[in-house]
Amino acid sequence: MFLLHALAQAAAAAAPVAPAAPHQGVISYPPAFFADFRPSNAMEMVNRVPGFTFDGGDDVRGYEGAAGNVLIDGQRPASKSDNLESVLRRVPAGTVERIDLIRGGAPGIDMQGKSVLLNVVRKNTGGFRGLAAVAMPYVVDDGRANPQLRLEASGGKDGRTWETSLLAARFVDDGAGDGPHVRVAPNGSAINLSDLETEGHGYEITLTGAYETPFLGGRLRLNGLANIEEFDYDQQDRFRLPAGREERDQFGDDGKEIELGVRYNRAFGPRTTSELTLLQRNSRGHFGDTFLAPGSMTLFSLDTRGGESIARNVLKHTRSDALSFELGAEGAYNWQKSETSIAENGIPIPLPAANVKVEEKRGEVFAKGTWRASPRWTFEAGVRQEASKITSSGDVELGKTLYFTKPRFAVTWAVTGATQLRARVEREVGQLDFEDFVAEADLDTGAGVQVGNPDIDPEQAWVGEVALEQRFWGKGALVLTYRHYKLKDVIDFAPVRGADGSVFDTPANIGDGTKDEVSVSLTLPLEKLGWKGAELRGQSTWRDSKVTDPTTGEGREVSILRPVSWEAHFTHDLPQWRINWGVDAFGGWRETSYRFNQITDVKLKPFVIAFVEWKPQPDLSIRTELSNLTERGLRITRRQFAGPRDMSGLSFVDDRDLQFGRILYVRVRKTFGG
Repeated sequence: MFLLHALAQAAAAAAPVAPAAPHQGVISYPPAFFADFRPSNAMEMVNRVPGFTFDGGDDVRGYEGAAGNVLIDGQRPASKSDNLESVLRRVPAGTVERIDLIRGGAPGIDMQGKSVLLNVVRKNTGGFRGLAAVAMPYVVDDGRANPQLRLEASGGKDGRTWETSLLAARFVDDGAGDGPHVRVAPNGSAINLSDLETEGHGYEITLTGAYETPFLGGRLRLNGLANIEEFDYDQQDRFRLPAGREERDQFGDDGKEIELGVRYNRAFGPRTTSELTLLQRNSRGHFGDTFLAPGSMTLFSLDTRGGESIARNVLKHTRSDALSFELGAEGAYNWQKSETSIAENGIPIPLPAANVKVEEKRGEVFAKGTWRASPRWTFEAGVRQEASKITSSGDVELGKTLYFTKPRFAVTWAVTGATQLRARVEREVGQLDFEDFVAEADLDTGAGVQVGNPDIDPEQAWVGEVALEQRFWGKGALVLTYRHYKLKDVIDFAPVRGADGSVFDTPANIGDGTKDEVSVSLTLPLEKLGWKGAELRGQSTWRDSKVTDPTTGEGREVSILRPVSWEAHFTHDLPQWRINWGVDAFGGWRETSYRFNQITDVKLKPFVIAFVEWKPQPDLSIRTELSNLTERGLRITRRQFAGPRDMSGLSFVDDRDLQFGRILYVRVRKTFGG
């Protein structure tokens, strides 16, 4: 509390850099706030907003639950496949009038279920604007070069606007590398010793376009996206014990996607607006894996096709400057067809749920309201009612109907102009991942085959959250957040038997559980400490979870949930030299997965990037960065049991420690027009 009191005193004494109305939930940042940094686009400005952590949204079905925490002119982007970060990078900094930080809700703003939002407000400008950027990531250790090209253009006249972009890039998998592979018996004696060499690379091409025009008394926006991506991975395992043995794993993962979207906004009087969104996505993918060992060849293949159709309409009414309401409905149809096969030495292995078509029809209605009861107090309440019918055909014939009511209540108290308390209670319902319905293979690490399971229910949680925000020194902010989740129908791994009696792992509802999170976010301007133009930003989250293991019946953490994650960013702006430089550090993390006969820990070591960006002219920037200064490693440790973990002893421990080298990255970016 001493720290918070000191920060509050500093905030009261310091003149605010960005104008903010006392006790209000909105802080506006004009372009002058970012002037020393000389940003090129809205995303670079978003990353500099004090006390804000960017969230690009979730890759889930439907539109309502996929929102990120940044709006553009008060609206979400009309696309799902075109990620929010890419959309913001296509907004030139010169077209931004201001950025509003909305904390705890504001009348007329759909908070998208977030406690904090940014709204990027653009100027009404016309004329042509363009961007051309070329980049070259270069892997220092092995000399691989990966050219990348981005072209963007936009313009407008007489209330009509258009934009288009093209990205063509080669990339490398910076999680693949070389290192020792050791397998030891329970008594510590070596079973296998080998040297692993792994390499992953691919390319992607993405084309986007949008056109917006006045239409029938409102505004109509059309957008489209086409994407193709291919990835190849090769692993060679050369053994020293036993000498002369060699194993090889090769897989390819290819995907294509196309999306078309429509958004229509129309005002009905000065206080009521309607927003209609239509979206269609289709995708196709192929995954093929070949694992070779002396006297053995395993082939795995997975082909998928899928589609998503969404229709959504929202009616917003602003009763007054202090009170607003929102009513809406969303309908969606999703489908995915999967064909899976696995064979060992030419002999097919039967898999449960190998060939399945899954269809989902889902509808949702919702109502929300925001009331600013006083300059200090804001209340937000809402409820969503969801109904869905899921059917599967093929190897698994199944049909189920699900209903969920999802209430939400949030309150914000502006203690002072610099101190704010926020709290919320909400019922969250996850979505069933269609990937869980079909089989997957992980032959290179020894995890084996995970079979599909269409007969699972969405994971649910009652969530309570409390956040304390303290602003200080004009540009500084400290946010402390605590969340408690009461989990129901947790989705994790559980054992299942195949037609021939073989035991596999499958995603399943394993019961109830809990999860607790504590998050800290800090923006610390260093000018008060004598370092003009320097800033330190960081965030960290600690997680603790507990569920009952379906194999052993004992308590454990939820699979693939990182107990700790953190990142820190130091930047130093030197406007007199038109340079900014800095260091980005991303903390190491651990993920543990629990299968019926194995426990696997995946650990990533800290990752550090140093960069320098020179902007000799407002329309030209040259950026150089050296990635992976720590030469981070990916360590995979698998404890393999002879059978189910509750009945069998430990067979061996398999440990892989892969190191990836440094990457030199150079980018030249030129903008044109306004």
